[in-house]
Amino acid sequence: MSKAGSDLGGPAAAGSSAPREIARAQDQLFTARGSARAKYSTLIVGRPGLGALLKYEAIVLLAQAVPGALGLALRKALYPRLLGGCGRNVVFGQNVVLRHPHKIWIGDDVVIDDNCLIDAKGDANRGIRIGSGVFVGRNTILSCKNGDIEIGDRANVGFNCEIFSASRVTIGADTLVAAYTYLVGGDHDVRDRSRPALEQARRSAGILVGTGAWIGAGATILDGVSIGDRAIIGAGAVVRDDVPDGATAVGIPARLLNQ
Repeated sequence: MSKAGSDLGGPAAAGSSAPREIARAQDQLFTARGSARAKYSTLIVGRPGLGALLKYEAIVLLAQAVPGALGLALRKALYPRLLGGCGRNVVFGQNVVLRHPHKIWIGDDVVIDDNCLIDAKGDANRGIRIGSGVFVGRNTILSCKNGDIEIGDRANVGFNCEIFSASRVTIGADTLVAAYTYLVGGDHDVRDRSRPALEQARRSAGILVGTGAWIGAGATILDGVSIGDRAIIGAGAVVRDDVPDGATAVGIPARLLNQ
């Protein structure tokens, strides 16, 4: 299987290291010390200091919600000033939201459609890397909780998808992720049925999708799964076990088809 995206650091494949514990958003927001401004900067901007906050707020105010060609031009000019790196010919749709943007790297010829959230949040992660020639459909969420996300060159992520990472989620080059797909790079420990799930530990082993794979509409890929190169996941499938290179998996839970 391809080890696409190993340059971000951390484990190259799902399950290659001990699962990482995940902090609750409520704890980060309500139990952290400091002023409201400091909490906002920690969760949204990702950098301390009034200067970083003012720069972020000014660019968001000037560009994020502006419609039409003017908005596209403003975001093309201003959003790269927030990012860790940004290539040529990158299109940011209306209301694209960036969080911890200094940990977001984008290649050339990328389209991020309207209403997407690109959230590289974390205090110990590398962030989000989007390769060249990638399309991210509208209303899609790329969300880190101290994890990393890498999307390989020429991958296509459909609309209304969510890719969540609390350790590492990698999507290989030339992979098609159809609409309404959910890659869940984290899980709840529910072995103690006397306690609510929210009170138990949350852990992440990560997800690896190889090159040239096709994940059908509405599929869910669970934490710890590796999907091989050129594998096909049927629409609506729930994948909880690894899928080999070139295989097809369908159903709930997903099972391999005889080929």
